[in-house]
Amino acid sequence: MVNEECLKLTSYFGERSRVGGRFFADAVMDVYGAHEVAASIMVRGAAGFGLKHHLRTDQSLTLSEDLPVATIAVDTRDRIEALLDDITGMHPTGLTVLERARMLQHDVGPELLPEQLHEGTKLTIYVGRQERVFRMPAYQAVCRLLHRRGIAGATVLLGVDGTAHGRRQRAQFFGRNADVPMMIMTVGDGERISRVLPELGGLLERPLLTLERVRICKRDGQLFERPHALPETDERGLQLWQKLTVYSSESALHEGMPIHRALVQRLRRSGTARGATVLRGMWGFHGDHRPHGDRLLQLSRHVPTVTVLIDRPGNIAASFDIVDELTQEHGLVTTEMVPALTATDGRGNRRGGTTLADHDF
Repeated sequence: MVNEECLKLTSYFGERSRVGGRFFADAVMDVYGAHEVAASIMVRGAAGFGLKHHLRTDQSLTLSEDLPVATIAVDTRDRIEALLDDITGMHPTGLTVLERARMLQHDVGPELLPEQLHEGTKLTIYVGRQERVFRMPAYQAVCRLLHRRGIAGATVLLGVDGTAHGRRQRAQFFGRNADVPMMIMTVGDGERISRVLPELGGLLERPLLTLERVRICKRDGQLFERPHALPETDERGLQLWQKLTVYSSESALHEGMPIHRALVQRLRRSGTARGATVLRGMWGFHGDHRPHGDRLLQLSRHVPTVTVLIDRPGNIAASFDIVDELTQEHGLVTTEMVPALTATDGRGNRRGGTTLADHDF
C-alpha cells in the first residue's frame, strides 16, 4: 500500500475560458496528462456565479453558454508543485485552490488515520466509467458498500477528461470510454471511514483514494456546529480561506425550488458570497436515503448535487446563515480549511498565492 501526503489542485472557471487561442480546460488537462498526474478529472457544472456575479445555469439556453467547470488533480506534493506555474501562468478568470490530502493506492488495507482525520473525513475514490465489480458498475458497488457501513453520504461525479494512474483518459464521441474517470466523494466520521478502507481495497482492482479532513456542520436538518471560526491569516501572515460544501439532491426542495438553485440565487443576491459552483452527480446518497440516481420513466430528477463556496472566513460565516435556512430538512453541509488560493481576472491580475498556510483547523 502506498500512503503518502499529497496535494489536491482544483480550478474553477467557465467552460468557454480561453488561453492562447484554445479552451483553458483542454490546456489544463494537457498539463496533467504531460505530467502523468496520478488522478485528475474535469467535471462540467450545472450552475454558478463568480466575482462578477454573472449567473450561469443549464436551466436556460441563454445562460448555459459558459457553464462552470471544475478540474481536480491529486498527486504527491513534488509532482503538483512541478506543474503549478504551468497552470497559474495561463491567467484565466477563476480560482485555483491548493489543499492538503493523503493518497492511498495499490493494496489498500487497514489504515490508522492521523488524529486530525478522526473527527470528520472526506474520502474520494477514483474509478473508471465502465469499471465493474461483480457485473455491477463499480460506482454503484462502492455506494452500496458505503451506505451499508453507515457513511454519511456519497456523490458520484462523471468526468469528461482526466488521468488515471498517470494515463490520460478522455471521453470520445465514438468509443466505449471505459476508463474515463469518475470520482466518488464520501463524507463520514474518521472511525467509520477507517474501517471501510480494507473493504474498498478488496472491492476495486486498482484502488486510488484520497483522504481529507472536514467538519460536518449539518445533516438532514440537524445542526452540529457552525463553520469553525478561522483567523484571516496564519502566524506567517498567509491568508486562510474556507470552503463550505452542501450535498443535496435535485429532488430536495426549498419552497418548491431545488435547494441548490435556491442557494445560488440567494447567495448571488446576498452581497457577501463571491461565488458558488454547483456540480451535478449521477448517483449517490445522503443520510439514511438509499443510493439513487436518474432512472427511466421518472417525472423528476433524483440525482445528487454538490454546491461549493470558497471565500474568506468572515464571508463563509455570513453565507452559512443562508445555507442553514435553506437546509432545514435536507442535505449534508461540511466545511474545510483552504490553505492556498489564487484568483485571477483574465487580464493578468492575480491575488492570493500558492504558498500553503498553516493552521490547526
